[in-house]
Amino acid sequence: MAVVLGLGNPGARYARTRHNVGWWLLETLVARWRAAEAPAPAPASVRAWRADPQGREVWLLAPQTYMNLSGEALAAWRRARPFETSELLVVGDDVYLPAGMLRLRAGGSSGGHRGLESVEAALGTRDYARLRIGVGHANAASLREHVLEEFTSDDERAVREAVVKAAEAVETWLADGLRAAMNRFNRRIAREVSDT
Repeated sequence: MAVVLGLGNPGARYARTRHNVGWWLLETLVARWRAAEAPAPAPASVRAWRADPQGREVWLLAPQTYMNLSGEALAAWRRARPFETSELLVVGDDVYLPAGMLRLRAGGSSGGHRGLESVEAALGTRDYARLRIGVGHANAASLREHVLEEFTSDDERAVREAVVKAAEAVETWLADGLRAAMNRFNRRIAREVSDT
């Protein structure tokens, strides 16, 4: 089994904001894999889809809590459907990466991201894979507003293209493991950015 947790905020108001790129990736994977929505076990506050790409059971989860409570939704789902942290990939936005850049990591700091902090608290560890999608920089004073704003048209185009690459990165993670995905996508994305 594998679990892909996309971070985001519920509601139409947030659908096109920087903070919701994790959900953009889930939408892409649902369509790509023709994933079927499945009822979430109570009391887990998530939307869940199940797919079997490459013959492997994969759950796509979108917490229906706000970002800073994502870990609570994941923990409730995990109590009903146990999984190892090695089977988890968390996807979210990153304001420290240029718009459209991807970065896969095996663990590490939350970088001040409230969704990642919540996941770490729920899991009791920082040792889980995460895929960060760059949404463009903001100064510290306007960070909260920045992630809740919609993209400029140029940044949105770059991020939409990155989401397609992120779907490929998830498929590589499933088929070949995290290191292979990191080697392929961290280098490739960095090289493409330096070429432009």
